[in-house]
Amino acid sequence: MTTVNLDSDYWNNRYIQNKTGWDIGCANPIHIDYVLENIEKSARILIPGAGSGYELSKLWKFGYTNVFAIDLSLEAKKRFLSQNPTFPENQYLVGDFFELNQNFDLLLEQTFFCAIEPQLRSQYVNKAHTILNTNGKLFGVLFSIQFQGGPPFGGDISEYKMLFHSKFSILKLEKSYQSISPRQDKELIIELMKK
Repeated sequence: MTTVNLDSDYWNNRYIQNKTGWDIGCANPIHIDYVLENIEKSARILIPGAGSGYELSKLWKFGYTNVFAIDLSLEAKKRFLSQNPTFPENQYLVGDFFELNQNFDLLLEQTFFCAIEPQLRSQYVNKAHTILNTNGKLFGVLFSIQFQGGPPFGGDISEYKMLFHSKFSILKLEKSYQSISPRQDKELIIELMKK
């Protein structure tokens, strides 16, 4: 449990101070490969907690014109737009995921779920279910280890199954063999479909 207020000021300061240890510096191939192999280019895709937005940029360049990001940090958006000046500014939203009122076909999860307080996880499940269209999917990676304090906040397969099973069909929840080397043996691949 953290005593830090994980609000927009907290995340802006992390970017300003370059304390972004979660940032792998490139698009995660796990996410890009999944989208390219499974998702139509017309699909509405949301990347919550997108930060530097490497997946956002790459998918946009691959022709996914309805790809969106949301992040609490205005600094993250500024950095993203400075690197991607042709990306539509209105598709990188600055705000609270839990207050979002749009619908999507796919949520791409990489570093958002582990960045929110664990007591918000059931709200995350409900919000993901609400904003996904019929047969909408949630795909990404979750940590399979526990951390002291946080963020990040960890977890395990049994916890995630309990959390998601009432609102989603679990298509895949298994060890990731494609993780980057610092996260090898510490991540799970998750693929869920809205019930």
